[in-house]
Amino acid sequence: VQLQASGGGLVQAGGSLRLSCAVSGRSASSYGMAWFRQAPGKEREFVARLSRIYGVIEYADSVKGRFTISRDNAKSTVYLQMNSLKPEDTAVYYCAAGSGGRLYSDYSYWGQGTLVTVSS
Repeated sequence: VQLQASGGGLVQAGGSLRLSCAVSGRSASSYGMAWFRQAPGKEREFVARLSRIYGVIEYADSVKGRFTISRDNAKSTVYLQMNSLKPEDTAVYYCAAGSGGRLYSDYSYWGQGTLVTVSS
């Protein structure tokens, strides 16, 4: 299983970006999917998850109401729509596939990361 994340870039505060995570080797619908992020000098943190069964969605408090996670099973791709971006959202964003919890250890497969930089 391989995950390819894309869509990062430089955006001004208040702007939007959509990250994509293409899953190959096995359908994204076979896994719980999540996005994590890691800012410089900080630990990797949970951002959002979408469970395999029942489609349970959960967000970190810091992004709730601004970010939306979704999945397109036909394209085997998971998305993270990020609106109202803030400078504190600056980080490398990683997509992950696994059991679908909110812990780093819940995921066995990781994408390479895509950098999001939000300027003030």
